[in-house]
Order: sequence, then structure tokens, then C-alpha cells
Amino acid sequence: MCPLSPTTFPDWQSQQQAAPDFVASAGTLEIGYQVARLRIQRGLTQAQLAEMAGTRQPSIARPENGTSVPSLSFLDRIAKALDARIELHIVPEGDFVPRI
Repeated sequence: MCPLSPTTFPDWQSQQQAAPDFVASAGTLEIGYQVARLRIQRGLTQAQLAEMAGTRQPSIARPENGTSVPSLSFLDRIAKALDARIELHIVPEGDFVPRI
């Protein structure tokens, strides 16, 4: 049996919120944040999640740290490994003025 991640989600979240770069780019990091949140809540390391999703640890690390945006098919594999689902929302930016 693989060891559980020693990090708790509140500890990880506190560390992230103390980092100015994370706070400044939190909106663009939302996907990675959600992956990390579920991974940590389930007691998994990045390597363990990668194995479950059929990929390698760096492929999990990149979206978590915001260096890449994963494809929808890759997110689907991660979601299945985390026993989660994907919800997608399209929202207008700024003030929306409908066309007539």
C-alpha cells in the first residue's frame, strides 16, 4: 500500500495563500487548485495520482502549479482517478451587452 500524503489541505492552502504569485494568479490557477485540493483531501501524492490517471508526476505538477493548462481529456482522466466529475461554466467577461 502506498503511503498517504503527509500534507493536509488546510496546510497546503495556507502555504499557497502566503505566496504573492499564487494570490495574484489564483483565477488562472483554478483548475490546478481544484486538482490539488481533491488530491490532497484524498491523501494522495502527485506521483500516486499520476499512476492512477495513467501519466507521470510532472503531468500532475504542471497544472497544479499553473505552468500549463490541461486538456479536457486529460482532466477527465484525473477526475476519474479522483472519483470526481468535471463541471464547465462559460461566463461573460466584464459587462455583458446582448446583441439584438
